[in-house]
Amino acid sequence: MELLLLSNSRPSGRPMFTHAKDALTDFVGDRRVLFVPYALADHDGYVAQVARALGAFGIEVTGAHAEPDPVAAVRSAAVVFVGGGNTFRLLRALQTLGLVSVLREVVRAGTRYIGASAGTNMACPSLRTTNDMPIVQPSSFEALGLLPFQINPHYLDPDPSSTHMGETREQRLVEYLEENEPPVLGLREGSWLRVSGATATLGGPHPARLFERGRDPRELPAGADVSALLRPPAADASIRTG
Repeated sequence: MELLLLSNSRPSGRPMFTHAKDALTDFVGDRRVLFVPYALADHDGYVAQVARALGAFGIEVTGAHAEPDPVAAVRSAAVVFVGGGNTFRLLRALQTLGLVSVLREVVRAGTRYIGASAGTNMACPSLRTTNDMPIVQPSSFEALGLLPFQINPHYLDPDPSSTHMGETREQRLVEYLEENEPPVLGLREGSWLRVSGATATLGGPHPARLFERGRDPRELPAGADVSALLRPPAADASIRTG
């Protein structure tokens, strides 16, 4: 499989996707992108916004929602980009349209997959590590399962000066691991994960934070080879950080 999984679409104070321009243009090449906009309510506006942003990089974009048959459009696409927004709304739409199994099938067969935020969550086994409010109820939490582990996009470090009395992101992910086995990769803003076959590499300028059941969270430097996360839990799960 070929996956490019972004933590976020819009870097602070900069145009959309500019933080990952090189990664995106290298991944897409001269292929047309089919954008899946169902995580936001305004599908036309969302596709137009993404088309402008990626068009500046020379990437052509069409919207899955505008196709008479979204399933057929996904089957014929060379690159599918599932955008960010509300993860619960996105998953319910994919379920309703019959796209969950289709996306899983075509990506495993070679269609390139880009995710951003909620779209990155979709590549995981479930949406249990999303940051979003459940504004709708999908039929299940099962996502595409392209990865055997979870990702937490927009990962935020605890702020020692904060007076907020709620749980930190780290506390929530540790709590997730009290009930679930798959580890969680926390991707900070401006970062991404690139998967090519059996190889997975951290991209962007920031380290990631890895949460595993029964272990203390640990930092993985930018550029780290995290391919061990793609292997079954029984395999050697050591992560090279050098």
